[in-house]
Amino acid sequence: MTAIPTNQVCFRTLGHDAPSSLATYESLGGYQVWRRILKEKTPPEEIVEVLKLSMLRGRGGAGFPTGLKWSFVPRTSPGQKYVVCNSDESEPGTFKDRDIMRYNPHQMIEGMAIAGYVMGATVGYNYMRGEFIEPFESCERALKDARESGLLGDNILGSGIDFDMHNHLGAGAYICGEETALLESLEGKKGMPRFKPPFPANYGLYGRPTNVNNTESYASVPIILEKGGQWFLDLGKPNNGGMKIFSVSGHVNKPGNYEVPLGTPFKDLLAMAGGVRDGNRLKAVIPGGSSVPVLPADIILKTDMDYDSLDKAGSMLGAGSVIVMDETTCMVKVLARIAHFYFEESCGQCTPCREGTGWLSRVIHRIEAGEGKLEYLDLLGDVSNKIMGRTICALGDAAAMPVISFIKHFREEFAYHIEHKKCLVENRS
Repeated sequence: MTAIPTNQVCFRTLGHDAPSSLATYESLGGYQVWRRILKEKTPPEEIVEVLKLSMLRGRGGAGFPTGLKWSFVPRTSPGQKYVVCNSDESEPGTFKDRDIMRYNPHQMIEGMAIAGYVMGATVGYNYMRGEFIEPFESCERALKDARESGLLGDNILGSGIDFDMHNHLGAGAYICGEETALLESLEGKKGMPRFKPPFPANYGLYGRPTNVNNTESYASVPIILEKGGQWFLDLGKPNNGGMKIFSVSGHVNKPGNYEVPLGTPFKDLLAMAGGVRDGNRLKAVIPGGSSVPVLPADIILKTDMDYDSLDKAGSMLGAGSVIVMDETTCMVKVLARIAHFYFEESCGQCTPCREGTGWLSRVIHRIEAGEGKLEYLDLLGDVSNKIMGRTICALGDAAAMPVISFIKHFREEFAYHIEHKKCLVENRS
């Protein structure tokens, strides 16, 4: 794993002998914000306003402003409320949250505890994908140490405030990265998305008001409250506050996690990752995980890495999962792999997604196998458009957007596959 050594927000403990330990985190100022809030009884409204100023946007994919999301939970309503961390991280190309939990779990825990205080919640859950054995063990040690130090539990540090947390391993289902499917799974049910509204802020875990944020989002909160909302905003750019961890993989010389300011030009991020492997030319980039539209080299090389710039370029920042592809890549084969993934991971609840993802996968695989027809390209677009916006959750859109964008930007390559029954890239080589 690689990280940039300056202005670290979520990776501050890197470089220390025991990065995940409580001692290391406290030596760097960890839990000081939490202690101050408990001592001074900081008004929750003040904390929300600082987060709104910071323009911290959800780091799990949706990019919704965190401070605004926290304000939706009716903190003064009677009864139990919950804070839930989405550490499912099942999006292909994403591998940042597991490293936060491995190397700096206490920063996420402190952020969740602060969220509990703000929202009047006394219980938090950290939901991790089923394969995350090492992050789970790291977070279990961290919770144990925090409890033994009096930083979690009942009447924390004599403040009269209660908050405790639990780690939960899922079963490795992609759909449980969707927040309402995650809540269903956490309740012991089959992980299937709920209709919205009602939203989790009003009807969440066990039917109670619940806030769900991503691992990196919660881990960003303590340092924002330590240094100020304006400080965090100034690290990035207007409407795109702070640093962001980008998981760079694919055809680069130094794949890894890089924490850089939002608004960093893609070409600079690519240079940090050692450039394209073997001196090859860049062909395309999926900038936010497999579910977002692909961008060809001529567009991405002129684009900055922030929510608004990537939206303007025709894609999305997503979770910051940057998949780099060089000139040797067969785009038909890549799309066939992506389409098969979404077909396999559809929960089957919605007919357009259940049936449509199967159609997309089968048609693209026919093209890849040399059995395609030119009219298939329009058929794929038609099926994709009939899936988008017609499902309970965004998995249908996640399956459709790559298909539309791959054919839009690389139609010549798909047509060559159909007409010549072989790969254009392999034929050129």
